Amino acid sequence: MEQTRNGPAPPSADTRTKAPHRPGPLDPALSAIAVLLAEADIEIGGERPWDMLIHHPQTADRILARGSLGLGESYMDGWWDCAQLDEFIARVLIARLDEKVGATALMVQGLRARLFNLQNMRRTWKVGQMHYDLGNNFFEAMLDGHLAYTCGYWAQADTLEDAQTAKLDLICRKLRLEPGMRLLDIGCGWGSLMKFAAERYGADCIGLTISREQAEHGQMRCSGLPVAFRLQDYRQFDRDDSERFDRIASIGMFEHVGHKNHRAFFKIARRHLKEDGLLLLHTIGKNRRRNPIDPWIERYIFPNGDLPSLGQIADSSENGFITEDVHNFGADYDRTLLAWHARFEAAWPHFATRYGERFRRMWRYYLLACAGTFRARSNQLWQVVLSPRGVVGGYRRPSESC
Repeated sequence: MEQTRNGPAPPSADTRTKAPHRPGPLDPALSAIAVLLAEADIEIGGERPWDMLIHHPQTADRILARGSLGLGESYMDGWWDCAQLDEFIARVLIARLDEKVGATALMVQGLRARLFNLQNMRRTWKVGQMHYDLGNNFFEAMLDGHLAYTCGYWAQADTLEDAQTAKLDLICRKLRLEPGMRLLDIGCGWGSLMKFAAERYGADCIGLTISREQAEHGQMRCSGLPVAFRLQDYRQFDRDDSERFDRIASIGMFEHVGHKNHRAFFKIARRHLKEDGLLLLHTIGKNRRRNPIDPWIERYIFPNGDLPSLGQIADSSENGFITEDVHNFGADYDRTLLAWHARFEAAWPHFATRYGERFRRMWRYYLLACAGTFRARSNQLWQVVLSPRGVVGGYRRPSESC
């Protein structure tokens, strides 16, 4: 598991230089990287928090050859550092340097996604085993009291707990939940939405997850509530087509569905939603449908991930749903990720022996690099409300205040 999660072991300390490398006339790769980074106002060996400090002489070659994958892997191996990694990534993306380095790796990633259904039933459990089954105590240390592992809503919030409470309440109000309604949560995680909806809105909830750790821990957290977890892929759910729900939500799961399965997802949701029901889709998204997922994220964090574009969501849902509301608060993910990172670093001494330093650098890179993508507005966070036939009289988004 450790080898699968972290890849090859980092180079030994004696292969690294002690002083930061700076570009010189005999180091063309380093000089090329320096020229590129200058476009983003980043200096190699500089003193600003977003400047890059290189420790290993082959870092530039590795980045030029492998792009994003080489950048992330070399950071994991301790080949370079940056005091404010999130700002470094944001500047790189704003300057669109990612399009100038490692183009071959991105082409291969995009071709692979187009030719193969990477989110098929055989592969679907991989992300649960590799990511979500890292350990409940690990995620409890990093997340808030709700165990919500999706973007918080910071419009009127000052803390992570408040932002996640506001997000959960906003979802329930957008769904117009009422006591006794049946809610299906596709990709329910540890049950943050179901627990909230059952306790505060009186909903009767069923949640689907592909993580055994999530299902067992979530059911324990929801003991005594009308909440049930099912360890199932959404394509396995209710194949005899006997269950109907007043409301359906999918919070932070659609990123794992894959564009080849988008239509099947909405077809299944439509089949299980009552005629007067509502569906809320909460998902990270990309600006252009042709952009493949980042190769480093796909390899080390979310295998088989595939971020949708807004156009892909519209295309795949139009035969079964009317889009009632689209809400983009992707900039809030920057603040959410920074809050998770702060909690992760504070809790790290409890996990250092179990996971090791390379995992720590991998996880730090994941959280801060993702924060940078949202700061650069390269990634978005959409909440889309859909109805089967249109809400009579029109749909009105609820106010931001709880």
